[in-house]
Amino acid sequence: MPAGGFSVSSAPPPGTEFEAKITTTVVMSCVMAATGGLMFGYDIGVSGGVTSMDDFLDEFFPSVLQQLDGSRQSPYCKYDNQGLQLFTSSLYIAGLVATLFASYTTRRFGRRFTMRMAGILFITGAIFNGSAQNLAMLIVGRIFLGFGVGFANQAVPLFLSEMSPARIRGGLSTLFQLNITIGILFAEVVNYGTSRYVLSVRYSCRDLYLCAVCHHRIRPWGWRLSLSLAGVPGALLIVGALLVVDTPNSLIERGRLEEGKAALKKIRGTDNVEPEFNSIVEASLIARHGVKHPFRDLLRRRNRPQLIITVFLQIFQNLTGINAIMFYAPALLQTLGFNSDESLYSAVITGAVNALSTLVSVYAVDRVGRRMLLLEGGVYMFLTQAAMAVVFRIKVTNEADSIDRAWATMVVAMVCTFVFSFAWSWGPLGWLIPSEIFPLDTRSGGQSVAVCANLLFTFVMGQTFLSMLCRLKYAIFAFFSGCIFVMSLFVVFFLPETKKVPIEMMTEKAWRQHWFWKRYMDDDGNP
Repeated sequence: MPAGGFSVSSAPPPGTEFEAKITTTVVMSCVMAATGGLMFGYDIGVSGGVTSMDDFLDEFFPSVLQQLDGSRQSPYCKYDNQGLQLFTSSLYIAGLVATLFASYTTRRFGRRFTMRMAGILFITGAIFNGSAQNLAMLIVGRIFLGFGVGFANQAVPLFLSEMSPARIRGGLSTLFQLNITIGILFAEVVNYGTSRYVLSVRYSCRDLYLCAVCHHRIRPWGWRLSLSLAGVPGALLIVGALLVVDTPNSLIERGRLEEGKAALKKIRGTDNVEPEFNSIVEASLIARHGVKHPFRDLLRRRNRPQLIITVFLQIFQNLTGINAIMFYAPALLQTLGFNSDESLYSAVITGAVNALSTLVSVYAVDRVGRRMLLLEGGVYMFLTQAAMAVVFRIKVTNEADSIDRAWATMVVAMVCTFVFSFAWSWGPLGWLIPSEIFPLDTRSGGQSVAVCANLLFTFVMGQTFLSMLCRLKYAIFAFFSGCIFVMSLFVVFFLPETKKVPIEMMTEKAWRQHWFWKRYMDDDGNP
């Protein structure tokens, strides 16, 4: 009999569907917790926008501004600067480090506590960035933002998957990605608005732009407003984490069985929770044997399928090219000859497409399944990346600073199509699938691996894309299309369908039924 006085019967047989209503409590809890995605999305959107603002570049990266003014500079290489790329990517290497600590806090103190920590760290980073006086202060702010992202990306997907009934787990878990896209859109609207503010300041103060007394330039602060508003998503996450209840899985895992059972009744809307409660308790008891070494246990034979799937999903998600495009969309559009204002406006359109198309996944993920969405999205992404490679090969040369407006508009349409395809497939499912496939004893560690792998390859892509664009030119889009083809084959052969499978039944109903991975499930516990 475990602590708390509850007797635990044997776990329900494979295939059991637990009784659960779609309650207001669970929906509102998931909506509020998913605001953690706003933080991640806002950073993705805001960094690309401010790096295309002349005043930001003049303040921190004057050499890049000189490159933009160079008439002989290749259009592919205008933004090729390691320091500028470090501004974007430093957040993600910090997030990678933070998620290792977040795994401990998520397991030891719960999902809610970790989400509150994420919000506090993100607000701290926003304060540093908004008030930055030099590059070092700017990077410190990005590091704090990275810590916040690492904590949020660790806790929020786990919270959503554990709170949701199995039959709608995909839709509710996809709220995290939906909020990422909303955060991106919010950031791009803010960037466009602050850019317009800078233009209005310059127009109204044209005669005062050079101070007659001190001969110093009046620097518009639009980019400071863009960076400072990152604190808004952080504050929303803190409020949400204060209002929601922790997941029954987390409470039971920490030995608070009475609270866990009460929480389970509340979120399921029924008193008949014994089967699911017993399943969670039994999984928790098993987990206690491995919780001392959660990362070592991930390497055991029975956990290798989940580990491999998780890592490859994060690698492939980045190799679609989505983060490179979302980070540097304004810079990419300026390569085509758009001015700064036009490129930011086009990025807003792309962000709107990104947010709206994520709703397709919310609706379809529990109806048509994970595999079908991944494969359909892969087809469209492959075609659009290949088409972009052709257009850039024909129309963008080292001798031309821009292409015809009609062709540039066509590229914007291709980017929107690509983003649309990603946003209802590899975007949300890259986070949903890792959060639901691990058993309880390695779930926190498995989520840490997912976040670490994602942030590592996001860092690599953010740090190298502009340099790759300069050297590979149009071929970079052909490279992305080839990666999309390979990852679609991976889905066909190695990804089991997890639609409507209860989390605690995943081994029996998904992994033991798969033609390849079933050989890893007959494991006696040895490595």
